Amino acid sequence: MEFDSRAIAVGFVAVAVVLALLLWIVGFDDIARTLALLELRTFAVVLAVGLAWLVAWALALRRVLDALGVAASAWDAFLLYAAAAFANNVTPFGQAGGEPFSALLISRATESEYETGLAAIASVDTLNFVPSIVLALVGLTYYVARFAAGDSVDLVLGVVVALAVAVPVVVVLAWHYRDGAERRLVGLVHPVWAALGRHLPGISVPRREAVRRRVDGFVRSIERVATSRRDLAVAVGWSTLGWLCLCVALYLSLWALTPATDVNAVIVFVAVPVATIASVTPLPGGAGGVEAALVLLLVPTTGVTAATATSAALVFRAAVYWAPTVVGGGAAAWLEARARR
Repeated sequence: MEFDSRAIAVGFVAVAVVLALLLWIVGFDDIARTLALLELRTFAVVLAVGLAWLVAWALALRRVLDALGVAASAWDAFLLYAAAAFANNVTPFGQAGGEPFSALLISRATESEYETGLAAIASVDTLNFVPSIVLALVGLTYYVARFAAGDSVDLVLGVVVALAVAVPVVVVLAWHYRDGAERRLVGLVHPVWAALGRHLPGISVPRREAVRRRVDGFVRSIERVATSRRDLAVAVGWSTLGWLCLCVALYLSLWALTPATDVNAVIVFVAVPVATIASVTPLPGGAGGVEAALVLLLVPTTGVTAATATSAALVFRAAVYWAPTVVGGGAAAWLEARARR
């Protein structure tokens, strides 16, 4: 598996620009003074919680692979999900950009078909949506019931409710009309692939029937996951645990930087899922966009200063984005080396 190193470099330059702009707007000195309050042992705990999130979602992936009849140990599942996180974090548009690379890693490591690996990682990403929306709805409901909701909270509530309605409707319709969607997908993919083959060297053009078999294999794999109710329930359980770890990591980041302020813990159950939506940006893994979204969410809902919210966002993202990117890069290199052997 090869990444476009030039595109990745350009992407991270853009991330540096966005983060620098955010720090400049908030104030470098204020952020530096706030970060000085962070104790090393507290940061170590935040990093450990971030690692626990990665383990939980890796076990969700393992359960989905079980549903597909693909055997993977807990260690292999961790390496695979860490490598998938790395792919998502260095490519634009979050999971949408990293899934093709993640699927290739899974298929090579487990000696399964590519469409099986794609179905596995796509299923995990879809399952992860369920607990995120539930947590956000519960958190928002509690917050609105207890506190006066301002315009910013009303906007967030509207976005969450819209997603909670729209995404399940789209999934149900796609599932109900999956045969027709499969035919349309073949009709879309084959002409695009043929056009690339005519203009780009080294790309062979498969027959339409070969494309149809690939798409059919992907749809059949999704069906196997969707009908394995026990595996789905366990995978959603691991996914929920992972979301809780993410929320705890953000709360600890806030708590460590606001020793004299009582921060309402419930708001992190809203901030983490909603800010994650910002990862679907042209920036690698949404870096820069997620931090900005967290600041916009935390300042009006928690009463902390912009400097505190920005500092907490930086600590949180260090644990759940930058550290997993380093770990995932090592995991991807290890899996590739093992596949070659």
